[in-house]
Amino acid sequence: MSESFSFRATVRPGDREAVRAVLDSTGFFYPEETAVAVELVDERLARGEASGYFFDFAETSGRVVGYSCYGPIACTKASYDLFWLVVRQEQRGRGLGRLLLARAEESIRRQGGRRVYIETSSRPLYEPTRGFYLACGYRIEAVLEEFYAPGDGKVIFVKAF
Repeated sequence: MSESFSFRATVRPGDREAVRAVLDSTGFFYPEETAVAVELVDERLARGEASGYFFDFAETSGRVVGYSCYGPIACTKASYDLFWLVVRQEQRGRGLGRLLLARAEESIRRQGGRRVYIETSSRPLYEPTRGFYLACGYRIEAVLEEFYAPGDGKVIFVKAF
């Protein structure tokens, strides 16, 4: 990586638009998915840690260029969901996703997490995403065919610590 990144876990009001911009840059997400991502920022801003949503933001030159959002799965003892791991399109392929994932995993471990679950689409567009998770030590736990829409299943990954 030729660029240097700074990281922060504190969520700020401006992150609503930063998250929207990061997601929009990728061309991967439907508007309703982006709305959900922004809602999680709102929930964290309103309720703090009690929201159950934790974030890491990557910035360069004061601009958010990637982020992760994760949290404990309700009614489990040590399982966490990685809800979002997104890097601006022009930053992809530079190792930032791996850095954000490693930060999220470390935070989850510190919080007592022992398993991380990630859900993603089975659409061809997401083939690089699925390959990324496999390369980072996750394994496919389940595939739910036609989950999101006809021709769009849910692929569930897991990694145990």
